[in-house]
Amino acid sequence: MRVDLAGFAREGALGDHKALMRLVERADVLGFGGIWFNEFHFGRETLPYPSTLLLGADILARTERLRFGTSILVLPLYHPLLLAEQIAQLDFQSGGRVDVGIGRGTEPSTFTALQISRNDAPRRFNEALRIMIDAWTNPRCSAEAGPWTFSDVAVGPPPVQKPHPPVYIAGVSEETVDVAAQYGFPLLLSLEPNEARQLPVFNAALERQGASRAPLAGSSLSRYVVIAATRAQAERRVDTLLGKLNARRTARALERGTTPPVPRDRATMLADFTIAGTPEDCHAQLRALSERTGSSSIRCLFSANGLMSNDVALEGMELFAKEVLPTLKPQKIYHGLTNDDHNSEPATQEVR
Repeated sequence: MRVDLAGFAREGALGDHKALMRLVERADVLGFGGIWFNEFHFGRETLPYPSTLLLGADILARTERLRFGTSILVLPLYHPLLLAEQIAQLDFQSGGRVDVGIGRGTEPSTFTALQISRNDAPRRFNEALRIMIDAWTNPRCSAEAGPWTFSDVAVGPPPVQKPHPPVYIAGVSEETVDVAAQYGFPLLLSLEPNEARQLPVFNAALERQGASRAPLAGSSLSRYVVIAATRAQAERRVDTLLGKLNARRTARALERGTTPPVPRDRATMLADFTIAGTPEDCHAQLRALSERTGSSSIRCLFSANGLMSNDVALEGMELFAKEVLPTLKPQKIYHGLTNDDHNSEPATQEVR
């Protein structure tokens, strides 16, 4: 199973970059597969990393084997030639350690600030993805119609990973998930709400496309992780996290002017959102989750999107790496296929 990290730098404060980099360097030593960061814009006092790729360049320069993932790059916001070029450079600089999570984006204020119509987001997403794949896999690419038109452009350097860096798609709508199925790309499965809303749509899309089930196995789940030496310690920490999580969910609903959700209870938290308990408990829950969903990849949120301090997160990471990671077999990363490659074997790379 591939075990990655996520949820850092989400606490709504600028934080301490050097401290975060120390944590990243430790994650590299501990043997986690990769680390993922989200893209948000235009929060002067609360968003330290609006440029995910700039953060990735620093992380990849400081590490030897840890992969870096974007969760997500909002494709409609970018010119695809420039974005494809930047990702190709990052792949080259890192020796092929980049994972590209993409999506349409859901934050209206960002589209408004950049004067991009949200109604045009689906078209821009689809065409940007086509152009990026073309730019990575062919010596030159062109676009004759659509949001961007150009002719015979060479984008480089050539990506180290072949046929291109792994692409993951984040989405819930049938239209977006269909794009993943058409290309044979895995999904970035969400946590709030969890994957229960996405997997049925993806399974149906793969069936409609007559596609391989490999993208399902390569799709990345997401869970809060609360690990401790004893089950009682873990349960106390889950209760602490649950109180903070319910408070944040209520506050965000009030900010949006909507009715606060029903507070989540411990049973629901443990059943649907959290890997928790002793190392043995966590191992068993991970295996059960993989068997139930068909996925062999997970993003672990030890900091619970900033609700737990990085020191607490690192303590959990250390115990997990010592007691749980060695019990999980290495998982090959599913790179996905373009439409022209559906009858070929997917390229993979082993992550321990």
